[in-house]
Amino acid sequence: MTEARLNAIKVRVLAEATVFIALTIVLKDVLPPIYHMPQGGSVTIAGLVPLIWFALRRGVKYGVFAGFVYGLIHAFLPGAYIMHPVQGLLDYPLAFAALGLAGAFKKPAVVGVAVGIIGRFLCSFAAGIIFFTSFSIDGVVGSATYNGVYLIPEFIITAVVIYILLKRKLLTIYM
Repeated sequence: MTEARLNAIKVRVLAEATVFIALTIVLKDVLPPIYHMPQGGSVTIAGLVPLIWFALRRGVKYGVFAGFVYGLIHAFLPGAYIMHPVQGLLDYPLAFAALGLAGAFKKPAVVGVAVGIIGRFLCSFAAGIIFFTSFSIDGVVGSATYNGVYLIPEFIITAVVIYILLKRKLLTIYM
């Protein structure tokens, strides 16, 4: 493959990432959430679908990149809850970058969705234990409960929407 062809592919992927990040901003940050947690986190109207879809289309490397960029943007939007720089890093860029792990499991896509959201859960779970609760069993249970309350419904919504899109052949992920 020529260098010009490789550059054209990279530009196309970057442009596509920009569109998917913008769609995520609209679905997750502009539209009102179904439910909003008091210290961050919410159940949205398919707010994670664009980032997961991009990761499934383009793979882990580009999916992690798009999630990280979205996480940085999300951290500076109104409603972000940052108490410490490391907590902010765990809850925003790293948590959303973890959604890109979905790109490692394209078939079946629901496994990719689960892996991406579990990655996000683990980042927010760690931030919850370190910065909001404690290392005690109560802190572990508290962080798991808090993050599970909004990420389990997000998983269900995302998995159902991606399943429907695949079954109806409205979008393709295998490029």
